[in-house]
Amino acid sequence: MTDTRDTQALTTVRDLVRWGASEFGRRGLVFGHGTDNALDEAFHLVLHKLHLGADLPTLYLESALTPSEREAVLALLQQRIDTRKPAAYLIGEIQFCGLSFYVDERVLVPRSPIAEMIEQRFSPWIGEDPLQILDLCTGSGCIGIATAVEFEDAEVDLADIDGGALEVCRRNIARHDLATRVTAIQSDLFDALVGRRYDLIVSNPPYVPTAEWEALSTEYKREPKLALEAGEDGMDIIERILCEAPDYLTEDGLLICEIGGSLEEFDARYPTIPVAWPEFVRGGDGVFVISRADLVAYLETR
Repeated sequence: MTDTRDTQALTTVRDLVRWGASEFGRRGLVFGHGTDNALDEAFHLVLHKLHLGADLPTLYLESALTPSEREAVLALLQQRIDTRKPAAYLIGEIQFCGLSFYVDERVLVPRSPIAEMIEQRFSPWIGEDPLQILDLCTGSGCIGIATAVEFEDAEVDLADIDGGALEVCRRNIARHDLATRVTAIQSDLFDALVGRRYDLIVSNPPYVPTAEWEALSTEYKREPKLALEAGEDGMDIIERILCEAPDYLTEDGLLICEIGGSLEEFDARYPTIPVAWPEFVRGGDGVFVISRADLVAYLETR
């Protein structure tokens, strides 16, 4: 717990950010859920509690806090230390593709590099705008909702096996006023989607090998295991997606799927699959792209 005698000298916004970053480092916190270092995490939490935006002019970092403000900020920083919850869960919100999403521990914290593909309208991988889109293993719905915002004429299905995740998803659909074009569907992958066809299927499914999941830090284990762990080599869900996707893609349809750091496991199981690997300017990797035609041809030769 925080010793109040040690924090009495902390009077400004800058003081609290610096103290938070120092404590996060001293206590060995792990980052990767929207920020990748202690200083950015502390800055984000301090400004949130003070109801200030990240674009705060530098001058205001020297502003003095009231005693109640300082107490509230210190309590939030201490909560991050004590619980090891990612900041997004403590705040209940995160930005993805420039949009605000509600999140809690029923869903992964949005951070997929697929965001960059959405902002580029999936160029150069698709030509005409997709009209039927599926976000498979949707979680918070961030990928599908951001895609719906980008493609204003598209109808988008958001599918997930977990009812709790879909409650979060529906909350985000309402937040962005998309109920007329975006539908949340409880489905074990494609099971509840029989008869539907999509021009584009985008998925950030579970892909973490069991042993790797067991070794994750507390911060990552705060996220739902169901959304992360996927068998001995992490490919259990990927296998089902690859085998079943052709039945749900239109003739010119495209599958985009994230496998994160499981590239070695993917290559070991699918050494000859003809996928493309987009490069990301803002960092991140492990997203493959494959057309329905190429996927069908590959499956026929397995």
